[in-house]
Amino acid sequence: MTDTVSPGTTRKDWASDQEVRWCPGCGDYSILTAVQLLMPELGVRPEQTVFVSGIGCSSRFPYYMNTYGMHSIHGRAPAIASGLAASRPDLSVWVVTGDGDALSIGGNHLIHVLRRNVNLTILLFNNRIYGLTKGQYSPTSEIGKITKSTPMGSLDFPFNPVSLALGAEASFVARTIDSDRAHLTSVLRAAAAHEGTALVEIYQNCNIFNDGAFDLLKDPQTRDQWLIPLEHGEPIRFGPDGSRCVVIGQRGELAIGTTSAVKPGDIVVHDAYAADPSQAFALSRLSGPDLRYTPVGVFRSVQRPTYDGLMAAQMAQAALTQDADLAALLRGNDSWTVPATPSA
Repeated sequence: MTDTVSPGTTRKDWASDQEVRWCPGCGDYSILTAVQLLMPELGVRPEQTVFVSGIGCSSRFPYYMNTYGMHSIHGRAPAIASGLAASRPDLSVWVVTGDGDALSIGGNHLIHVLRRNVNLTILLFNNRIYGLTKGQYSPTSEIGKITKSTPMGSLDFPFNPVSLALGAEASFVARTIDSDRAHLTSVLRAAAAHEGTALVEIYQNCNIFNDGAFDLLKDPQTRDQWLIPLEHGEPIRFGPDGSRCVVIGQRGELAIGTTSAVKPGDIVVHDAYAADPSQAFALSRLSGPDLRYTPVGVFRSVQRPTYDGLMAAQMAQAALTQDADLAALLRGNDSWTVPATPSA
């Protein structure tokens, strides 16, 4: 794939001079390449772009982008990026995080940035393990996962990041896979174009501590059987020659059907732009920890006011009503002065 040229930049303009230091074969390399190839298409400059990360293997990402960046605190990247996006609406703000960083210590920050709809893009690398700290189970590891911290198998039921994001009222939610460059790029492009918080879960292989975690969805012998591609406005069919499909079950849930055995009108048509997230959430529940029947693509993409836009409007209104006296606005009507203590 050749570098894409767009207003004044190529891939080389977005790649830093730092040595990329991930384990050989790590899926992070594929994601980094896809992002560096995409950025010239977006019409922004490196000096107008910021990558903020937390702690983890994925969080080395800012070092390898020739942009502004911050390798921040464990789980707090969404909070830091929120402040930046709100105070500098002229910047393109990205968050790079992992399943441990975002969903464990950072879980509270993640759900609040999603519900607030701050204008930034979140890339959540999910390898279902703690890689940087050498192979402990993570919030997305399957039940029974044997790791250094769970030698008899994990007892925790894992998070489904897409379901979590939809439950937090995220305005854009998608899932893709590190090894599918074309799909990864198309999803990233859609996320970058979204106004508001866009979350992209990326299934990413850790070939050292959890190698093969997503082989079911990558192996040419099995992937078509279990991957469900989502395209807005299209009936949801998958499998060899579209032999399987998504239908509404007897209890109103989404279920898997055989295409030849159902009426064409009974096949669910994907609507990524629906205001109600119910269908998107139901799609996210098709896949379980075993990864069978895994939808990939954009689950939801809706427009609603961004937090930073609402905040700017509120501050502008406050400046008009308070004669631009920010100190008076902060004090409000319930302030008082404590008299100095009389000297003896």
